[in-house]
Formats: sequence, C-alpha cells, structure tokens
Amino acid sequence: MNKIKIFALGGLNENGKNMYVVKVNKDIFIFDAGLKYDNDINLGIDYIIPDYQYLIDNKKNIKGVFLTHGHASNMGALPDILKDIPDLDVYGTFLTLEVLRSYMTKDEISKYNLIEIKPHNKINFGDNAIFPISVTHSIPDAVCYVLYTKDGAIVYTGDFTFDSTMLGNYKTDIGKLAYVGKQGVLCLLSESIYASKVGHTSPLDRAASTIREVLIRNEDRIIMTVFPAHYYRMQEIFNEVSKTHRKLVIMGKALQNTINHGIEHGYLKLDKNRIGNLEDLNKKDVVVLVSDLKEKPFANLYKIINGYDKFITIKDTDTIFITESSYPGIEKRSSEILDKIAQIGANGIMLSSKKNLLHHASSEDLMLMINLMNPKYYFPVKGEYQSMFANAEVAEAVDIDKENIILKLNGEVAEFVDGELTEAREKVPVDELLIDGNSQDDIGDLVLKDREMLSENGIVIISCTLDTESKKILSGPEILTRGFIYVKESYDLLQQTAQIAKEVIEEDVEIGSKRVDYSQIKNDVRNRLGNFFYKETETKPMIITVIQEV
Repeated sequence: MNKIKIFALGGLNENGKNMYVVKVNKDIFIFDAGLKYDNDINLGIDYIIPDYQYLIDNKKNIKGVFLTHGHASNMGALPDILKDIPDLDVYGTFLTLEVLRSYMTKDEISKYNLIEIKPHNKINFGDNAIFPISVTHSIPDAVCYVLYTKDGAIVYTGDFTFDSTMLGNYKTDIGKLAYVGKQGVLCLLSESIYASKVGHTSPLDRAASTIREVLIRNEDRIIMTVFPAHYYRMQEIFNEVSKTHRKLVIMGKALQNTINHGIEHGYLKLDKNRIGNLEDLNKKDVVVLVSDLKEKPFANLYKIINGYDKFITIKDTDTIFITESSYPGIEKRSSEILDKIAQIGANGIMLSSKKNLLHHASSEDLMLMINLMNPKYYFPVKGEYQSMFANAEVAEAVDIDKENIILKLNGEVAEFVDGELTEAREKVPVDELLIDGNSQDDIGDLVLKDREMLSENGIVIISCTLDTESKKILSGPEILTRGFIYVKESYDLLQQTAQIAKEVIEEDVEIGSKRVDYSQIKNDVRNRLGNFFYKETETKPMIITVIQEV
C-alpha cells in the first residue's frame, strides 16, 4: 500500500510564509520555506515564519527543502530554520541559493548543505524523484517542482505566470510542462493570489511604459524604490533610464552588491558608465535607487522621508516613485509613505494595483497550467482563503471534478492511498514564530502583551530605599513615568501616587524585621496603584516597583 500525505505548515489562508510538505510513505519533501511580514498588530515584530517543529521531529526522513525562487515569502525562513537544523539539505537554482547566501554571514554559509540544481535535470531519491522545470516569475531561475511517485506526479508550481516576452532565464518551458502532464499528474498544487483576476496577468506585469512616463514628465531628481529580488523590474528601470541622459545612483551596499552580482552573472544588463556616485546624488537629472529590507518593507524610504538618512534629504522638487504595486500586507505602509511624501511637498507615485500586477498567475494562467498538467486532483495553495476558493472555481471551470478539488487550512492533511484521495482527519500541529530583529527566538504572547500595554498606557516606576537594619524608608518613594501622563500638569496625581506607595510599603514592612517580602510589596503596590490609576485616569499603565536596602 502506497501512502502520500500533503499538507502545509504555512501558506494557506495567508500571503507569505509558504511551506508545503509532501510525505511519500516515509520520505518527506519540503517545498519552500518562506516568511511573511507583520501587519503591525504584533508590536515590534519584524517578520513571521512557520513553526518548524515538524521538521525537527522528522529530520531523519526529510530528503530536502526545495526552493522555487529567491523571494522572502518562499525562502526567507531558512536562515532561522538552519540554525536549528544545520544538516538539512537545501536545493535551489544558482540565483536562488545566492539570494539565500546573502541573508547569511560567511561563517554560516559554510555550515549548511546548499545544493545547486539545474532545471530539467532529475534528482533521484530511491523510488521517488524530483524534476525542476523553468517557469516565469519576476526573478530569474524560478522553477516549479515535479515529484515523481509510483502513483503519479505531485506538481508544485511555486509562483508563475505566462509571458511570452520574458525570455532567457525567465522563460517557461511549456514543452516540459506538457510532457509531465501526458505522463500523468496525481495532484497539482497551484498558487492562488490572483485567481479572482479575469484574464492573463501579462501584459499587466510589465511597467516599462509607466517608468518611461515618470522619467519624461519629471525633470528633477527621481528617487525610485525597488525590491532587490525583483530583477525584472530593475531591468525595466535600467532599460528606460538608459534611453535618457540621466545617471543612476545606487544607495546601500546590499543593493549595490545585488546589482553587481546580477550584471556579473548575466541576470541584469546595464552599462556601468551610467552608474553615478554620491557626488551625483543631489543633481537634478539623477535617478536614485533605494532598496527595501527583508524584515521591513519601505524601511530605507521611511528613514529618508523622516530625515534620518545621512546622504539624502527629500526636497519638494523630488519625485518618489514606488516601482511595485501594493500587495496584501503592505497596503497600510504604502498609504503612510505616500501621505508623508505629500506632507513634505514632494511628488509621490506608486504603481496602480489595478493597472500593474505582480508576476503571479491570474485565472487564464491557472487554466493554462491545469490544461497542461491535466491533474487528477487539484490543491489550491498560496493565498488567502477567498483566493484559494476562487482558484477552486477556476479549476471547476476547466472540468476538474469538485470532489477532486482540495481546499485545506494549514496543518490539515490530504491523504492519498494507492492514488486515491481518502477521508483523512489527521491534522499536523502548526503555529507561527514571531521574529524580532536579529533574535532567532520566538517572541511569545506575554512579551507582545507587555508591548501592547506599554504602547497604550505607558509605564510607572516606583523607586524606594530602605535602611538595612531598621527597614525604615530612607528615601522615596520616587515616581518616574513614561507614556502615562504629562508630568507638569499632573503634580497632584504624582503626590498621591507617592503617598499611596509609601503607605503600602510601610504596611508590608515590619519594622525591625530582618527579612522583607519584596514580592508581596510589589504585588500590593501594583494592585493598589492600579485601582487608583484606573479610577483617576481610566488607564492601566504597567507598574514596576524597585526597592533596595542600604
């Protein structure tokens, strides 16, 4: 009896955090390992990754992690995962692994098993085999994966679109896709982000005409933001700037390294004589390229707009051009950025999400992929549930039986026995890990609750000094507040706070005793003052009591 289980540790009913698991008997294949950006609900959290405890518990059976392309939503979790599972085999194309290496230090890279693959070269794993096929996305070297099993092929598309103008390292090998479809596909896992959009994504994935228009209509300095991993958009910018007299100034060492690496390996084409330096930064006819960080979209642009960048100061004659259309997860930040730009008096432009699409499959692209693959079962992945449901409707429109369309949430298992879908009720435990800055540890709910309390109500610190022998109060209680009240207008409230704290401390300290129960004092001060503050201000600040003996 042959058993195949398919489930997601992340990526279903959400945008980003993609991680899909296919278990063929005992062999485990992991497809992608991505992150997603926080939506500002979790204070101070930079990004979120899937809880990978399943990988830790089953690492002996994992044949590898197979990356489709070099975008953070598909491989951004790996630097965190590899610190706990350093012997995990990671497969990807040349550029995908180069992007992954850029997230790591030199010392870390040497510790890990990063295995370069080439499209259309089969990799055997006993009775199973992996076959990567080139697909079109906004970054070169993107692939989909075919997992050959005894019961048929499992195909995971990754991110893709069909655009006949994107050639070379962007080109989809339609012939190979059709060949796999003729061999027999048991289950097709296909992305869902644009499933509700009618028609093909192409030509709305191209922005050359808009870039050209911005360059023509704005005579003064133009600051353009780019996502470093969106090579196709950068190439469009290079092509259009090359038709003008303008020079490019590339800000940030990471972006410079990305562009130089892309030029060196043939992924990007640009005459290096068009690249200026800091001396050109304030010239009228310059185009400044600013990148975004893995952890915080628009972080560098925020710094510039708020006046924290030591090289660039926004002028009212500037044009700031965000060269990517908004997508789920960054709409709020996009709106805030454009509002701040308007307050400065500069010209803010962002690609329209209606007229310009990212390189993801719309409904007609999905239909074409289904027709090429001709799968027995169809599994919509990657996207919010409404998008997955729209993807299921697309499959129905091209005659996939409704009973053979699999809609699941993270952790819910689709099980096939001898090539037939069964009524499995198994569920794998799933969760999220909240990553803050450089910390590799999950930020727990208690920490987030404290941050929420501090942000909403502030903090009050009670400081008091006792005599070691007599236990009498020598100084204090002194009151320090941050984010709670405006001190200059709240003198009486602070006096009452000090008096209440003093009364509680004197009640809890037994004069002449050798021992003081500090925990009891802290709890009583917190409870008494908490009730007092809520009665007077209707807020509940965090209260910290510090008592020392001298």
